[in-house]
Amino acid sequence: MGENSFINEFLNYLKFERHFSPHTAKCYAADLSQFCAFLSGGPAGASASFSLGPNRSASTSSGSTPPGAMVSAVAVEPAVQAKLSEVDTEQVRSFLAFLGTQNYSKSTIARKLATLRSFYKFCMRRGHVQANPLATIKTPKQDKRLPKFLDLDAINRLLATPDCNTLLGARDRAMLEVMFSTGVRVSELVDLNFADIEMVNRTIRVRGKGKKQRTAPIGPTAIASIQRYLELRRADARSARFDQEALFVNKHGQRLSTRSVRRKLDKYLAECGLDPTISPHTLRHSFATHMLNNGADLRSVQELLGHQSISTTQVYTHLTTPRLKAAYDDAHPRA
Repeated sequence: MGENSFINEFLNYLKFERHFSPHTAKCYAADLSQFCAFLSGGPAGASASFSLGPNRSASTSSGSTPPGAMVSAVAVEPAVQAKLSEVDTEQVRSFLAFLGTQNYSKSTIARKLATLRSFYKFCMRRGHVQANPLATIKTPKQDKRLPKFLDLDAINRLLATPDCNTLLGARDRAMLEVMFSTGVRVSELVDLNFADIEMVNRTIRVRGKGKKQRTAPIGPTAIASIQRYLELRRADARSARFDQEALFVNKHGQRLSTRSVRRKLDKYLAECGLDPTISPHTLRHSFATHMLNNGADLRSVQELLGHQSISTTQVYTHLTTPRLKAAYDDAHPRA
């Protein structure tokens, strides 16, 4: 039922040519499925979900995708496929107006619009549509939101919370140390293998977005935490049954998931009395902010974070403005 649809062709393009992560591809599939539902039934049908194959759906919820999973084929009825190829600008505007009535944030609506923009650019290149219905639609201005970050006192409180005398506590301390020491994304953290850690040179190999690899330095405190964790892991009677490739494993010895990292962080935030809305990404923001505040240049931080564009990194300069003003006052002769 429609498994050779434009959408599946597009999803295969994202997977095999653009090397998108399973989670990102799943979000694209969900956005396109919601648009198909809108075309099928108008606003009443826009909350429907299309099948993604056995035991999966392209619902618009924000559930996580297991590491290594890939979005299956989206079943698209021939009638819907025809509607996709005939979409005009007014239908896209109607869809955006509908989203605006559903309490979606501006950033979520912008993401869904970006999905449609990418999809129809792809369809134009493949000759599936005669005109791009999004050619005249501009992305709405987004509210500027500065990244949340932790000051050094909060960082120290958080990192000191796990009990390093237990295997799981030592693992959690090592994970938190690695995130703050290197600025890796949580998806990059759980993807780390033993072979990615160079203890002597104090570097780690990170597999980032789009299968891009980078080498990042890692601090001695984080290295010491990893060594402590590995010491307890090797001493565990079940260690021979653990995943022998993955660096961070759960209590059953299998590679840890991003959702598990979030749950562990929530636990330690509650224990040390920090803001419960802090996420693993906050540690990445904290890494970047502290690096810039302590004199690192923007290009270096861009490389360390694995950002493709420096404009993505520039958001952190807003957080370092007080330091720059203080440096200006100290250095400029007429300040």
